[in-house]
Amino acid sequence: MTEDRFAADRLTTRCRETLRAWHAPNDDQERLRRTYLEHLDTREAGWARSSAGAHLTASSLVCAGKSRQVLLTLHSRIGRWLQTGGHIEATDLDLEHAAGREAVEESGLFELVVDDNPLLLSRHEVACGPLSPTFHLDVQFLIRVPHALSPILSEESTDVRWFGLDELPDVDSSVRDLVRAAADRLGW
Repeated sequence: MTEDRFAADRLTTRCRETLRAWHAPNDDQERLRRTYLEHLDTREAGWARSSAGAHLTASSLVCAGKSRQVLLTLHSRIGRWLQTGGHIEATDLDLEHAAGREAVEESGLFELVVDDNPLLLSRHEVACGPLSPTFHLDVQFLIRVPHALSPILSEESTDVRWFGLDELPDVDSSVRDLVRAAADRLGW
């Protein structure tokens, strides 16, 4: 087995471990958890963007504990406020690492603490790759920072900023659900 294949198999195993250990908060989330596991069981490197039709992604809601704020990015291609996140790379150690890497890339913040227990799962259709429809099977994490430090705008965004829970911009239900799940976990 080549080193690249070994790393890909190890990453698939780590994705399965995270999803198997996760206790879904409701029946819809449990159905998604099982769907993600089935996807990983039936696709070689089902986390890779080369997995036609669907692939795992990792995202996170960055939360500043003391100020009770969440960091959102205005995605330049999609034109919506979202949590940080994106594709899993072969160099990522696991889903948590991918979520943390994406958060650093999209926010410029470095003192991030990624909870190893996902918050939610979100399956959504995207324009990604040659096959349509393609779905992102997103595993969403909570990232904690002590203070709302100044973020740095990345190439992928037209804006990135902190919002209070009662000051969220126009976001879709998946982002509202993620913010609510993070607030519950943090006791806000």
